[in-house]
Amino acid sequence: MNEDERRRALADFLRKQRALRSPAEVGLPPGLRRRTPGLRREEVAQLANIGTSWYVWLEQGRNVRPSVQVLESLAQALKLTPNERRHLFLLAGHALPPHMSPTKERVSPVLQEILDDLNPTPAYVMGRRWDYLAWNQAAEEVLQIPAEGLPYERNLIWRFFTDPTMRDHFSNWEEMAHGMVAELRTASASAPNDEGFEELIAALKQSNPEFCRWWQEHHAPRSLDGDKIMEHPTLGHLEFRHLTLQVVNDADLRISIFMPDAATRAKLHQLLEANN
Repeated sequence: MNEDERRRALADFLRKQRALRSPAEVGLPPGLRRRTPGLRREEVAQLANIGTSWYVWLEQGRNVRPSVQVLESLAQALKLTPNERRHLFLLAGHALPPHMSPTKERVSPVLQEILDDLNPTPAYVMGRRWDYLAWNQAAEEVLQIPAEGLPYERNLIWRFFTDPTMRDHFSNWEEMAHGMVAELRTASASAPNDEGFEELIAALKQSNPEFCRWWQEHHAPRSLDGDKIMEHPTLGHLEFRHLTLQVVNDADLRISIFMPDAATRAKLHQLLEANN
């Protein structure tokens, strides 16, 4: 995409996003009857605290270069999703900055329905700080996801480093743990204003000397997908192929799927049948 094409694409994106937003969605009174749906250009400019003429130039595809601060203001004014915000910065020719204020993580009913339909294949949704946000029954049984309780109880990395049974469950625990530390470092670096990351990392450093030592090594992240072998306390030997997918509408959310081999699938199917 050359410069002219990029500006036209940015203009088209802004026009479409403006047309999709109602005054009520952005906190404005409905006002007089509107000839076309969506917001007016001057309303977007007012919400983003920028000049109306300058915003009109953006929608016309003129050669103006919005700053990171202006793009952030537009993203907030138009109530863009994380994925739409990323697209806005890409079209404007800017690298994506970290979130100014982390958004609340939510799992849609449709996504939960997909997880449930995957039974007896364990699957769960993980947030930006590696928290379990949603899961199916198979994942609850295999990973023994606890009920809401102590802080970080539903954080995958916290459990991996502080629950001694994790070492017994996974034969390649150390390799997996190294990978998680590297991935967590990368994720935290992309969100420096997220206090939740700082608190989690500080707690992990205090709770586990290996985490504290490996955190200083600055290893590059690598894929955590692949074969997973687990010794389950009641189901015994389990084997999976692990795959991680990113949620398109919210790139902070990831779906982890543990695809069982035939023997493991038979055990899980029998367990779920007995529990239901």
